[in-house]
Amino acid sequence: MKIVFATHNKHKLEEVSHIVPEGIQLISLADINCFDDIPETADTLEGNALQKAYYIKEQSGFDCFADDTGLEVEALNNAPGVYSARYAGEAHNAEANMQKLLREMEGKTNRNACFRTVIALLLNGQEYLFEGVVKGEIITEKRGNEGFGYDPIFIPEGYDQTFAELGTEIKNKISHRARAVEKLTAFLQQIHTNTL
Repeated sequence: MKIVFATHNKHKLEEVSHIVPEGIQLISLADINCFDDIPETADTLEGNALQKAYYIKEQSGFDCFADDTGLEVEALNNAPGVYSARYAGEAHNAEANMQKLLREMEGKTNRNACFRTVIALLLNGQEYLFEGVVKGEIITEKRGNEGFGYDPIFIPEGYDQTFAELGTEIKNKISHRARAVEKLTAFLQQIHTNTL
């Protein structure tokens, strides 16, 4: 089964390609010569994921899935949320986003946060949504060199290291994206098995 993953983010592509089971071939946007700046104008993660998936489906005709991820911080009324990638501006600068978040969190005792990923799948004319959540907390300074985005300032529940310290192998097993992708791949595997 071939399916397009509607992302230009090579970190996400690598992360997800390590999780999907055999028999499912991920096709990147580059593989279908799509280099468009895909719109993300919805005000929810679900809305953005669906918007991206429908955009690629209409442009390419391929079945596809798209995701949107947000960091939701309790003390900031679940901000940055849907604006996580552009929290410090449209440049999508991870370092600037982190620094802004750390400034906003100064003096706050409630450090609870969660990463939430929503995947929208368009398959055989139907749409499906899958969600993955990992709870944790925001620390006061960056730690670790692996990962991307807010990984250096987020410690997942049950661990004492940030995503950026835990490394890709552990993160890929416990992350919000991994949890959403597990649900997606279980669903795809079931469909794939039923069509053999």
